[in-house]
Amino acid sequence: MVDESIFKAYDIRGIYPTQLNEDTAFNIGRAFVSFLKPRNVVVARDCRLSSEKLFGALAKGILRQGADVIDIGALSVNELYFAVSHYKFDSGIMITASHNPKEYNGFKLAKEKAIPLSEETGIQDIKNLILKNNFESPAKKGKIIKKKNVEKDFIDYILKSKEYFDVKKIKPLEVIVDASNGMAGAVVSKLFSKLGIKIVPINFEPDGSFPNHSPDPLKEENKAQIIKKLKEEKEDYFGIIFDGDADRCMFIDENGRSVPGDFMTGLLAKKTLEMNPKATILYDLRASNFVRDIVEKNGGKAVMCRVGHAFIKKYMHDYRALFAGELSGHYYYKIDDSYFENSFIAALQITEMMSSENKTMSQLLELTRNYFISGEMNFEVKDKDKVLEAIEKAFLKMKPEKIYKLDGLSVEFKDWHFNLRKSNTEPLIRLTVEANAKEILDEKVKTLKAMIKKYE
Repeated sequence: MVDESIFKAYDIRGIYPTQLNEDTAFNIGRAFVSFLKPRNVVVARDCRLSSEKLFGALAKGILRQGADVIDIGALSVNELYFAVSHYKFDSGIMITASHNPKEYNGFKLAKEKAIPLSEETGIQDIKNLILKNNFESPAKKGKIIKKKNVEKDFIDYILKSKEYFDVKKIKPLEVIVDASNGMAGAVVSKLFSKLGIKIVPINFEPDGSFPNHSPDPLKEENKAQIIKKLKEEKEDYFGIIFDGDADRCMFIDENGRSVPGDFMTGLLAKKTLEMNPKATILYDLRASNFVRDIVEKNGGKAVMCRVGHAFIKKYMHDYRALFAGELSGHYYYKIDDSYFENSFIAALQITEMMSSENKTMSQLLELTRNYFISGEMNFEVKDKDKVLEAIEKAFLKMKPEKIYKLDGLSVEFKDWHFNLRKSNTEPLIRLTVEANAKEILDEKVKTLKAMIKKYE
């Protein structure tokens, strides 16, 4: 019997083997093909200890329903999306649990042009097909086709991405990279070496037991290794730490300070607009006003959107945007005629900015000095809806300048604003606050925390 809790808003994810196992994978393969009816499915997997077993079962399900499996091996999810889009395959599945701890695994699903399936656009349909367990038996089974050179083609494509950075301007800088024992190391090694960038590697060996730290770059404890190394170096290094499947990365300046994802989004937007004047840039609604301000200052069009890759990729398609960034360290680009994450382009954009402007990471961030942000704070509460209703009611009485519900509750005053939203993947409620002064920020964070904690 399938555990229905594994079907999330943006992917399928659970603990192996109690919530998700080979039987589940087999049925997901069958249901995926039954729902989309693709001729072929590109399949990649990360290095988690259960990924190979799940690949075998998933592939059997896909083949049983008559589609071919395009096996591209163990690669990052960036490369999976690239393969679906660039080679014009019908669909793709990445076996990964992204940033979750080692006991988890799961599946990220995409159709043609690497368009993701979400809860509303296919994941619930796939769940229902599995629950019904009434699959057709096609006359002909599919076959496994191994496709090589995806990594080489991916790297070559990045190096030719003239709309995002100029390789000729990249100097042989020094960068400390923590691959979190996930899928980023191989691409970083080959890509950066071609540009003469010196790498100090940390945790580059893929190891699904994640022996050094969990593959979540947002958690401070997981950045301890790279921050320690940055503080040991005398040169003006900077740092990058990737998550398990490499679709997310966080940057750390030469002083060992983490760069908030929205500040990085603003810097990457500035670089994108330098190369593409008047381009449309997307940012998620949790972001600092810095993103909107720097986009507009540099002649671009800034568009706020909902949190989550499925929503952002749809917005990018609708607005024909070239770049989008999330607070969580996801950076999206237009690749061919598709839209998906590419952490490696983000890394090279920043490297080129540091090279061409002859600045350290902290000097680039001087642009953000008048923006005071809290970062995302998480709270476990008994009733998320009740919290949102109570906070909305309280702040309506304060007559804010603006209140909207694009994703959760957003409230704006003249000198500060906040967003409070339910997590789509965890039993949490999430809060972000920004103010025009540090004193205002501290005061408003304290007030909101106290209001939320009444419902814990």
